[in-house]
Amino acid sequence: MTRAFPLHPFTPDWPAPAPRFLRDEIPPPPVLPLAEVFGPRWVEWITPAAESKSAPPDYLLAALLSAVGAAIGNTRWAMPWAGWAEPPVLWTMAIGNPSSNKSPGLDAVLTPLRQVERGLRREVEGDLARWAEGAEIAKIAESSWKEAAKRAMKEGEEAPARPDEANPGPEPFLPRLAIADATVERLAVILAEQPRGTLLTRDELAGWLQGMTRYAGGGSDRPFWLEAYGGRGHTVERMGRPPVHVDRLSIGVVGGIQPDRLRTLLLKSDDDGLLARFLPFWPDPAPLRRPRGLPDEGFIEAALTRLHRLNMATNESDELRPYFLPFTDAARDRLDRLRQDVRGWETGAEGLLLSFIGKLPGLAVRLALILTYLDWLTGREQEPIEIDLDAFDRAAQFLEVYSLPMARRAYADASLSKAERAARRLLALIREQGWERFTSREVLRLDRRGLTTAAELDPVLAVLVEAEVIRAVDAATGSKGGRPPKCFAVNPAISGMAH
Repeated sequence: MTRAFPLHPFTPDWPAPAPRFLRDEIPPPPVLPLAEVFGPRWVEWITPAAESKSAPPDYLLAALLSAVGAAIGNTRWAMPWAGWAEPPVLWTMAIGNPSSNKSPGLDAVLTPLRQVERGLRREVEGDLARWAEGAEIAKIAESSWKEAAKRAMKEGEEAPARPDEANPGPEPFLPRLAIADATVERLAVILAEQPRGTLLTRDELAGWLQGMTRYAGGGSDRPFWLEAYGGRGHTVERMGRPPVHVDRLSIGVVGGIQPDRLRTLLLKSDDDGLLARFLPFWPDPAPLRRPRGLPDEGFIEAALTRLHRLNMATNESDELRPYFLPFTDAARDRLDRLRQDVRGWETGAEGLLLSFIGKLPGLAVRLALILTYLDWLTGREQEPIEIDLDAFDRAAQFLEVYSLPMARRAYADASLSKAERAARRLLALIREQGWERFTSREVLRLDRRGLTTAAELDPVLAVLVEAEVIRAVDAATGSKGGRPPKCFAVNPAISGMAH
């Protein structure tokens, strides 16, 4: 299709470009409603813990929510009503530059979690040592029984029964509360042995996410992770070994990513399914100052230990399953109001942001369960038996005043239409090349994604022309004659070349 551009002489009399192409489209970070949502006891721990790491409390909260959700795992699910149940699985993404102290902030939770894991593993190590001794005895008993059975068969006698000593029983499994890296096959084996679930921690999420994006649509790990977020059953096929089936995948995810890496990922990915499942945390850096107090390490370790001692229920077939916590009627009414609000928020949203908004009701249900147990961990003896209005109202408040604005900040580049995103790519190219004037042929020659054909480029040029970023100007006919290329001048406000 040929698009006609009105031609103008090159003159400095330019109107101002559309403001959206002059300013950074990234909104400022929302204020973290720490005390309003999480209560004084958690504020008492989070605030000094964040100061001790010179990190914003947002990063600690990202790790806390994922770690607590994974610790509850398949022991407790939230059930607003029959037919709708949500696991407490949360995926959180700490966004910031290398100097923002993302990793120290996450470590404020992950280091105590590893301490809890070591303690639980020590409890099992004695059982494992005794099992190993029994396994050696079982080998001997098995060998003796086989020899006796051979002799009996040879002599025409009835073979002896296999002795009980030949069976050492199931091998005790060492708990894996947090895993830094593992293949899908290894995770399936872990979850088959540890059905309550686990937590995946990644210092840098970009590689993990790009790996799944790269293979989307073909044989990939993507189906596994989509099921893991939803707590659904999944079977992992293994080359040369029996498949592993997990009834309820339950894997929390927490990790960091740099803004530039995230932006590249957003602009390169047309599939937003996985990214929309993350709660983003992108605060401003914390002020550099000496901490005013020390965090209570005993409190966080005791809290995580208490969660990891929760047990799963069993069904009539003696199979493990979660306990389901119902909603009170008032909490259900509040959930209905949130769902109506979400319909309104979806209006005008596109792409990744639209997908994120659509997941807010389910996220609120999950977060309400986590908040219910965070309250329980502050010293309450009676374990919760339902999710009440207060817990759900705080969950909805957190998502509305913090998570949704944070998603608009984190996913701003992916919330634009395809034409706007392509226009920003062309604008970045203009600045990169330092062009005052350029032709369509020069753009096509660079072979940049989304700008490789005239059919792709013409609508993008039209967006920038309409926005007064560029304007079509006369191009001199080449010495060999022929049709001149489309030529454009760049607004000096964009190129920085105003006189």
